[in-house]
Amino acid sequence: MRIVFAGSPAIAVPSLEALAAEEFAGRDIELVAVLTNPDSRKGRKGSLEPTEVGARAAQLQDTLREKGHKPFLIVKPEKLDASVRSQLQELKPDILVSFAYGKIFGPKFLALFPKGGLNVHPSLLPKYRGATPIPAAILNRDRETGITIQTLALEMDAGHILMQDRIELSGRETTESLSQWAARRGAELLLPALRGFVQGTLQGIPQNDGEATYCSIISKDDGWIDWSASALDIDAKIRAYTPWPLCATHHAGQVLYIIEAFPIMKPDTELNLSLSKSSQPGTVTGIDKKAGILVQTGEGLLAVQRLQYATKKVLDWASFLNGAKQFIGSRLE
Repeated sequence: MRIVFAGSPAIAVPSLEALAAEEFAGRDIELVAVLTNPDSRKGRKGSLEPTEVGARAAQLQDTLREKGHKPFLIVKPEKLDASVRSQLQELKPDILVSFAYGKIFGPKFLALFPKGGLNVHPSLLPKYRGATPIPAAILNRDRETGITIQTLALEMDAGHILMQDRIELSGRETTESLSQWAARRGAELLLPALRGFVQGTLQGIPQNDGEATYCSIISKDDGWIDWSASALDIDAKIRAYTPWPLCATHHAGQVLYIIEAFPIMKPDTELNLSLSKSSQPGTVTGIDKKAGILVQTGEGLLAVQRLQYATKKVLDWASFLNGAKQFIGSRLE
């Protein structure tokens, strides 16, 4: 089974590793190419760096050479144009496997793969089709989400469902922590789904398009906090936008990132907290030794535990206050 794998961010790396491990073991899988986004400039120095999949693929190439295997091709195109299709066609691939690649596959591209293609998608399709299903589930405070292995279709995330697995959400997950679960579980489901699909023992179930929902691309500006929103919504936003773009507010002319917090929606006798609305949303009303820095919201309090000025390092709330004596009583905007 000659496979082209398409993926870019860290969430896709375990699936790439699972396919490579099968080849290392001499089983029925041969990885002939890895398709990933082009290198991009990152960090303060702006140096060109590969995607997480690109970096791991290069390491796996070296391992294949050491074991005497022919290394797969790494392709980093700007567009999936005729030259890329010709390059892949020469490899005589059987099937395409994708996970968070970042580009849409057109009909000419999909026609390169006689056995079709599979996609790993971190939601319970048909819910949250699109590029940001994990942040969407957190933002909407869903009680569960999951992972889907689907066939590749021309319409985005509209393929037949081959496998799904669910996970209950506690309400404290971040996009980072939930992505780690999805990365691991997606890789675990991929191989049995792939073999079952190719052998014809696993039949896909069509999605109900009438139940489909969609999630949109996230921009850096989406991270700004509206303090008139409820503490529940602000907390969900902070968790959804960790690790990127992070949630930010303004304080004393500086950008301040709220890294970790939790909502307080009712009086807490253990924390000795009341929920008076006498302060304007965004007002830093005080501290609690157990909860942290308390900020008034449109409904409830937000207890901030870790935060960071844009030009400085992340601090716990107590360390932060050591260098910001006038913070209590000020207003975040």
